[in-house]
Amino acid sequence: MTEIHATAIVDPKASIGANVRIGAYSVVGQHVTLADNVILHSHVVVEGHTQIGEGTEIFPFSSIGHRPQDKKFAGELTRLVIGKNNVIREHITMNPGTEGGGGLTQIGDNNLFMASVHIAHDCMVGNNTIFANNALIAGHVHVGNGAILGGICAIHQFVRIGEYAFIGGMSGVEKDVVPFGTVKGERASLDGLNLTGLKRRNVERDRIHALRHVFKELFYASEGTLAQRAEKLKAEYVQPEAAALLDFVLSDSDRAFCTPLPRDAA
Repeated sequence: MTEIHATAIVDPKASIGANVRIGAYSVVGQHVTLADNVILHSHVVVEGHTQIGEGTEIFPFSSIGHRPQDKKFAGELTRLVIGKNNVIREHITMNPGTEGGGGLTQIGDNNLFMASVHIAHDCMVGNNTIFANNALIAGHVHVGNGAILGGICAIHQFVRIGEYAFIGGMSGVEKDVVPFGTVKGERASLDGLNLTGLKRRNVERDRIHALRHVFKELFYASEGTLAQRAEKLKAEYVQPEAAALLDFVLSDSDRAFCTPLPRDAA
């Protein structure tokens, strides 16, 4: 049974699924779709052409789907699509896409967004990520599956965060972060591999060893460019994690890569 508090304002044209709960003083716009078992706690605002997947829970004072913070936006029809079983805590802002960025902001499934996270226009967030308090991502950022963003970090527009990467707290990230990489610092640099995350996923030891070797050859060898080293390694390593890292390096991007500070290879 759907429960809508008497003080909530829900546009009659909104699409509301089964067993949805909408708390006190929440507002739901006419183009919003709430799938089954969605929970909006009190004082949540969902506007725009926004779809929220089954089982997602949104906590008080979050603003979901309002117009993007982009001066080029002229009111065109763009969308925000949020997947299943996400936890969106207090004071979250998530904006739809813009015409220039493809018109879509998309959030996957099973993500945890802690308080005061910001997801800007045209961002793509995968599944099973964790955004700690006050993590901020600017427009057009892509975040891969399983990535963890530490508290008060800020990601520059168009940056890609690879799968299962770890962003240290209070880091400013201006360049792409490779899959399974760990970065930290005021202007973040690559600080090694997210070995803790790999072990938590029960990745086999030989696959971790392969990934570590590829990582060292990419970022500590001196011969050739990064892309040339990646091409050479790609012919040798087929393990899933190593292959994902190499494919990421060889794919197109508008950004450079976070690299280690000068030091001896660990």
